[in-house]
Amino acid sequence: MPIIKDQQISDNTWSFVADDAPLTDGNITVTLNRWQTEKQALLQRSGSIGIRLSPADSVEAVSADLASFKLIELYFSVFSDGRSFSQARLLRARYGYQGEIRAVGHYMTDQVFYLKRVGVDAFELNNPKAIEHAQAALNDFSVRYQASSL
Repeated sequence: MPIIKDQQISDNTWSFVADDAPLTDGNITVTLNRWQTEKQALLQRSGSIGIRLSPADSVEAVSADLASFKLIELYFSVFSDGRSFSQARLLRARYGYQGEIRAVGHYMTDQVFYLKRVGVDAFELNNPKAIEHAQAALNDFSVRYQASSL
């Protein structure tokens, strides 16, 4: 499924591996729980590693390991839960994370502009038909009153 990365539509070269699924080669993301319990095995496999943070996960819990991650996925369990906005801002502003931060899960295309402002630079959408709408929404506003993370 295509994603939006750096405001361009591109191929997704990553896959999420659930806690109960076997590890695979290639670029994968795992949950915080799996990272904490299988860190050494994850670092020894071939391919890049990323982490998927749920809204309840603490960014501070991975702050010492940020250099290990090429990608951090912020999982939106429901579009009305704004904690992932705060996680993105903390990753960029407090912890200086320079890698890719990707929004995944249940968020609205109308939120992508605001997600970009707090540091999200990639978007995986549940509905591939909405990708062009989301890409256009990244430029919804030309005047901004507050500073952003990017």
